[in-house]
Amino acid sequence: MSRPTNKKELLELAEINFNKLLDFIDALPGEIKNAVYKNDELNDRDKTISDVICHLHEWHLMMENWYKIGMSGKNPAIPAEDVTWQTLPILNHRIYDKYEGTELRKAIAMFKKSHKDVMALIEKHSDDELFAKKKYQWTGTTSLGAYLISATSSHYDWGIKTIKPLKKMAK
Repeated sequence: MSRPTNKKELLELAEINFNKLLDFIDALPGEIKNAVYKNDELNDRDKTISDVICHLHEWHLMMENWYKIGMSGKNPAIPAEDVTWQTLPILNHRIYDKYEGTELRKAIAMFKKSHKDVMALIEKHSDDELFAKKKYQWTGTTSLGAYLISATSSHYDWGIKTIKPLKKMAK
């Protein structure tokens, strides 16, 4: 499915990619799921599948926070108070540090909860509210939907692509 352009597509693709990611992880043998990777098998930051899932979870939380602040009429610091999109690796390393050592089962439980919460945000809005550019002052020149796509379906796709090379190790 291509990039969502309406609420229905956004909800569908977010759910499809969410389930695809969790099903992919579930199908991996335990020794692959719970291993610590030291040679950039995942990427140059994450060392476990749990790290990837915690990364996705934290971005959900950030999205919810931006939304709450933005919808209250204020401007959220996006992506973070002292981080720009150009210095994003700093923020992503902070996320890694925050969740390092989290068990996969706990990471997945947190991820499922935050996914549900972000999906509830999407449900609250019409197509126009989600996809009209410049609708909300806090989203700048883009749409609320663009932020939500980035926090859900697109990010889940990144998670799948990040973990996928581990499947070869299971053979």
